Amino acid sequence: MRLFTSTLGLVLLLASSVIQARQCVVLLHGLARTSASMARAAEFFAAEDYTVANIGYPSRHHSVEQLAEMAVPAGLAECQARSATPVNFVTHSMGGILLRQYLQRHELPQLGRVVMLAPPNQGSEVVDRLGSYYLFQLLNGPAGSQLGTGAEDVPARLGPVDFELGVIAGTRSINPILSTFLPNPDDGKVSLARTRVAGMRDFLALKTTHPLMMRNSEVLEQSLYFIENGQFNRQPAP
Repeated sequence: MRLFTSTLGLVLLLASSVIQARQCVVLLHGLARTSASMARAAEFFAAEDYTVANIGYPSRHHSVEQLAEMAVPAGLAECQARSATPVNFVTHSMGGILLRQYLQRHELPQLGRVVMLAPPNQGSEVVDRLGSYYLFQLLNGPAGSQLGTGAEDVPARLGPVDFELGVIAGTRSINPILSTFLPNPDDGKVSLARTRVAGMRDFLALKTTHPLMMRNSEVLEQSLYFIENGQFNRQPAP
């Protein structure tokens, strides 16, 4: 009986160590969205045995700098509470800018790999054209007006990335009005060219739209592949 108890204890200890050793994926949604927009991604990565921290933050009520100090530490705290490391990130739209802003000011030794979905890494011409209008500011808040393409805007001030980053950009739009402000190809909010950033490890363009890409199966599969391999999968599907 004593031997059985000892053996059972060892098995449980080993099982606990395996669970605690799981990697974490922090999900950061985009501007004027909530964590619900990343629910499909949360389910996907949880099914792949990752610890998932799907972080919500008040994107329409604060500046990029303030939001970065809210959202990223909240994700790190959830991963730490579950003893999950390294910490990977999958971000949508402005969520990627928040992470870049945070890493400008903080060291993150436990950082794994990062996938940014449709990030305005070089800003968006939509903000250049509409950012000064009251209705735009009302709908998008202080952070929305910081995402233009000018030298004074946040994206231009962040500089190259120095972490393992894969960017997935969309080439389809369901917003023809906003697309008139953007160089083609675009996803209805950000042009393909402006999703790129110096220092990124890999880049992939897919036929998907800005507001829905984080629910797209191919996008999620490619995000997982990058986190596990440090590059996107360009092998044809069997």
